[in-house]
Amino acid sequence: MLLGPLLGLACLLALAGCSGLSGTGDKGYISGTGVPTEVAPADRGEPVDLTGTDLEGGDVDLADLRGGPVVVNVWASWCPPCIKEQPDLNAAAAALGDDVQFIGLNIRDASQDDAAAYVRDLDVPYSSIYSADGSALLPFAGTLTPRSIPSTVVLDAEGRVAASVNGRIPTTQTLVSLVEAVRDE
Repeated sequence: MLLGPLLGLACLLALAGCSGLSGTGDKGYISGTGVPTEVAPADRGEPVDLTGTDLEGGDVDLADLRGGPVVVNVWASWCPPCIKEQPDLNAAAAALGDDVQFIGLNIRDASQDDAAAYVRDLDVPYSSIYSADGSALLPFAGTLTPRSIPSTVVLDAEGRVAASVNGRIPTTQTLVSLVEAVRDE
């Protein structure tokens, strides 16, 4: 009687070992591939609704940023790929200018002080919502996962997901090209 369930469990464990799925190990995050995914305008879902408080204590509402592309970058101060990626994000923000908004989502940092130090030390030129529990990712369900950091999403003028990169953006130009394609629609 007990042999059937044990055999089934053994088969499931064997199949899991053969899959491409992996845990976070001791990193606390899952490294994404960094491959951009674009969404055709006809296939985009509803606008992303997200409000939060930035690291300076100000209110942020993505709805207020609609009218042009918005780049949302998910990061944590302890994440090595995030640190490596930040200069590319800064350069993309400078290259794209004022007609594109950038906002960061700081998740899973133990304190706002850690997040503020990251922003200061890496000269981040845009505001970041502080979301220690990661709840700010909920409006991006289906596009982002709770442990995929860094990740970047490009929203269109209506606030809909137009492109995403799970993992570190490959280059500054990759992000600039994604945003320009959305801006020029």
